[in-house]
Amino acid sequence: MSMPTNITWLTICLAGVGVYLVKQAFSKKNPAPYPPGPPGWPLIGNILDMPHIKPSFNFAEWGKKYGDISHIEVLGQHIIVLNSIKTAMEMMDGKSSVYSDRPILPMDGELCGWKHTLGFLPYGDRLRLSRKNIHRVIGSHAALNIYHPIEEVETHRFLKRVLGNPDQLQAHIRHTTGAVILRIFYGYEAKVPEWFSGAGFKRIARESRETLEEMAGAPYKFVEDQMAAGIAPKSFTSDLLEGRPLSAEETLCKMSNTRFRRQVSTINTLFLAMTISPDVQKKAQVEIDAVVGPDRLPSFADRDSLPYIEALVKEVLRWNAVAPNGGPRRVTEDDIHDGYYIPKGSLVMPNVWFMLNDPRTYANPSTICFGFGRRICPGLLLADASVWISTVMSLAVFDISKVIENGVEITPEIDFSSGAISHPKPVKCSIKARSAQALQLIQQDINY
Repeated sequence: MSMPTNITWLTICLAGVGVYLVKQAFSKKNPAPYPPGPPGWPLIGNILDMPHIKPSFNFAEWGKKYGDISHIEVLGQHIIVLNSIKTAMEMMDGKSSVYSDRPILPMDGELCGWKHTLGFLPYGDRLRLSRKNIHRVIGSHAALNIYHPIEEVETHRFLKRVLGNPDQLQAHIRHTTGAVILRIFYGYEAKVPEWFSGAGFKRIARESRETLEEMAGAPYKFVEDQMAAGIAPKSFTSDLLEGRPLSAEETLCKMSNTRFRRQVSTINTLFLAMTISPDVQKKAQVEIDAVVGPDRLPSFADRDSLPYIEALVKEVLRWNAVAPNGGPRRVTEDDIHDGYYIPKGSLVMPNVWFMLNDPRTYANPSTICFGFGRRICPGLLLADASVWISTVMSLAVFDISKVIENGVEITPEIDFSSGAISHPKPVKCSIKARSAQALQLIQQDINY
C-alpha cells in the first residue's frame, strides 16, 4: 500500500481538527474551571508534558508554578496532581467516597493478574471486606503484638546472615522481609524466591500471573492442610479461615507484593542513611546502650523508651518516599474543590515525594507515606513495626560505615529509582559487629 499524499495527510488533519471543534462546540459547559496547568494542544492535549522519569520532580515544578492543584489532559483523560498535604487530605480523607477508586491498568492489572490484589481492587464491597479482615488481624497495636515474637526472631536471623555475608545485604533484606510476611500471613517458613526479569510483555504477563497464583495458592493450601491436621500456627490466614473458607480471588486480595517492596526499600534506605550519617548512627547507639544495655538484643518492649530511634525511623520514611506518587485514584463523580472542577473519571495523583520534601513544612511521615483516606495502607502498622525492629536490632550490634578501597573512602551514591516503588541504588557499605559482646548476641541461639 502506498503512503498517503500530502493532500491526504492534510485532509486527515483537517478532519481531526473538525471533529475536535464539533466536540468542543457540543460539549456541556463545565460548572467551574479546571485547575491550572501546562497548556495543551488540540487533540493530543498534554501528552508531551507527561513526565516518565521521576515524575514527582516535574509535578513539584508544576506545583510551584500553578499551585497546590494542577491539571493536564492526555488524549481525553483528565489528570489531577496534588502538591499539598492539606489539599490531599481534604480530598482523599474528607471526600473519601469520591476519591477512593482505582483506575484500570491493562498490563499490571488485567494481563498480569494483579487486579484481584488489594492495591488494585476498585472501590466497593470486596475492597471494604478485605480491609475489614486485614484490620481485624493486623490493624491495631493490640492485634499486631501477637506477631512481635516472629518479627524479633526473623530479624535476629537477619543479623546472623548479615554478619556471615555482609556483601549480600540486599539479598538478606529481601529474604527477611519475605520470611516475616509468609510467617505472619500463613505461618509458613520457607525460602523466598527471587523475582525474575525477562523480555516480551506477553511472556512477562503470563509468567507473572502464574507466579501470582502460585504465591497466593500454595501458602493458602499449606494453611488449609495444617488446620485439617490440627497443627496450624496462628497466622493471618488461619484466623480468617476459622470463620469460613476463602475463594481464590479473596486469597489474592490478601497477599500483595507492595508491602514486601515497601519494607525492602525502607530498610535499604536505612543502611544508606547510616553509612553517610555516622553522627546520627552514634546518637542512636548511645540511646540503645543506655536503655537496653549490652547483655541482650532490643525488643518491642523497649520501643516507648527509645524516642531517638522512633524519630530516626520516621526520618528514613520521610527521606525516601517509597511510593513517591502514592497510588493513582479515580474520581467516581464530578466534584468542585477550591473552585476547581474535577470531572468524574479523572485520575488523581498525590505527589507524596514533594509533600515529604516541601521546604515549607515536614509533616509526620508515619501517616502520609502510607497513603490517604479509605485506601491508606492497611498494613502500615506491620510495616512500621518491621522497619523499627530492623533498625533498632541492627544498630544495637553493627557499626555501619563507608567502604575503603585502595585507601580511598567510598561514599555511596544517593539516588532513588523512579517508578511506583522507589528504591535506593544498592548500598555498598562496611558492616561489622560493634564489640565482642555484640558478636555474642548475634551468634547466640535463637528461641523459636
